[in-house]
Amino acid sequence: MRLLKSLILVLILSSNAYSQTNQITINLDSGNVVIDKNIYGHFAEHLGNCIYGGFWVGEDSKIPNTRGIRNDVIEAMKEINPPVIRWPGGCFADYYHWKDGIGPQEQRPTMINSSWGGVTEDNSFGTHEFLDLCELIGAEPYICINVGSGTVQEAADWVEYVNSANESPMTKLRKQNGREKPWNVKYWAVGNESWGCGGNMSPEYYADLFNRFSTFLRAGDLYKIASGGLPDDINWTSTVLDKTKRHSQLIDGYSYHYYTFAYGWNNKGSATAFSEKDWFATMYQTLQMRKSLADNISVMDKLDPENKIGLIADEWGNWFEVEPGTNPGFLYQQNTIRDAVTAAVYLNIFNNNARRVKMANIAQTINVLQAMLLTKDEKIVKTPTFYVFKMYKVHQDAALLPIKVECSNYEFNGQKLPSITASASKDANGKIHISLANIDPKKDSKIEISLSGKNDLKFSKGEIITSANMNDFNDFDKEEKVNISEFNDFDFKRNKLSVNMPSKSVVTIELN
Repeated sequence: MRLLKSLILVLILSSNAYSQTNQITINLDSGNVVIDKNIYGHFAEHLGNCIYGGFWVGEDSKIPNTRGIRNDVIEAMKEINPPVIRWPGGCFADYYHWKDGIGPQEQRPTMINSSWGGVTEDNSFGTHEFLDLCELIGAEPYICINVGSGTVQEAADWVEYVNSANESPMTKLRKQNGREKPWNVKYWAVGNESWGCGGNMSPEYYADLFNRFSTFLRAGDLYKIASGGLPDDINWTSTVLDKTKRHSQLIDGYSYHYYTFAYGWNNKGSATAFSEKDWFATMYQTLQMRKSLADNISVMDKLDPENKIGLIADEWGNWFEVEPGTNPGFLYQQNTIRDAVTAAVYLNIFNNNARRVKMANIAQTINVLQAMLLTKDEKIVKTPTFYVFKMYKVHQDAALLPIKVECSNYEFNGQKLPSITASASKDANGKIHISLANIDPKKDSKIEISLSGKNDLKFSKGEIITSANMNDFNDFDKEEKVNISEFNDFDFKRNKLSVNMPSKSVVTIELN
């Protein structure tokens, strides 16, 4: 009798581990929208050690480099197949004068980076170096033009310098500086956060300014992106789109920024020393983006029913307090399994809105905010977020598969959030990839996935990112705690996929 009672207790405890089955339905035959590869883009601003010490060390550095760009960074970035990189800002862009960053490096004037740390920069990393970086890692460049303190002539000259094959003073200058052929840069932002650090403008004023600048950007086949407002400022969205869409040849994209703060701008919380209360607050704020994004897309659908203007989420990610003892203006923060889970949540949301979302750029690539990489002298760390991008690169340019998620809640102190987010795609070779994120830091989940349509699929492989503790992160001179591992805790029979997903984890399953 005691043995029977013990067996019953074990069965009860086992069932409690998966207290509610989560149901996901995926339609394999309805992939009519492509997940633009640029959703997996990156943002590199002149901020802290993102550029200097991150990407750039100079040709004379003892750190192995190619024309001044770190070799370890080049190789690491290639692992995640970066489609596009946005540069030079951010707030920095609206007082950056591009001609200061070309020509012989010893002749370039210095400048004070008054937005970020008040440090002096020598302009050794400029247009040629950035475009060389993009070529080395195989990414398309995305350049943000100075509207706040720049002129239309300065912007037009920059585009001509970079893109024109005709004879002109700007192309002659480019050739003198060592580049014979144009780079043919496609993506150009006309200002950044023009409601704030980009000039504190009204939407009406900015829209007129955008139309003026955009009119004179003529060299090449350009994709011109207007500055969006705060994520919930629907008036900015509707005003700018209404005034710019009348000149359809001037606008191709609309910028959208969203950051996760644990408790708001004035209480961002620690990147590593956090409790479950802070974890929940971070997940809550991240999931709030769904409504903000939907509201902006609704306005775009009304004013642009033909879906010609792409939503460009060119700044997104977690923003916590800086690491103790670091320059507050450098925005250096560590990166835990919590960041990996939120990155997956963000990317699942962007994937599922791929009809309108045509690019997204995580902030930022190295040493700043939710970075892919951390560097210190000759050392480099790949963060948990890096591994999410490595796992999720299978979705680039794949067909989005419609997905329906019914899941249990992640509950904390009487508050509830859906515990599972997911997205799925089918690539050009017919492979199906299903990505899942379990935001609950304590409870595992059993997920039943029904695949309607094609019935001859077979399991290929599974991958997982998780860790023992919710505060775990990768650090210099230590063994990695967060990485990609093989995942086999599921059963696949007759188009039914049953997945046992651990707490605080990200999983991708591939079917052929």
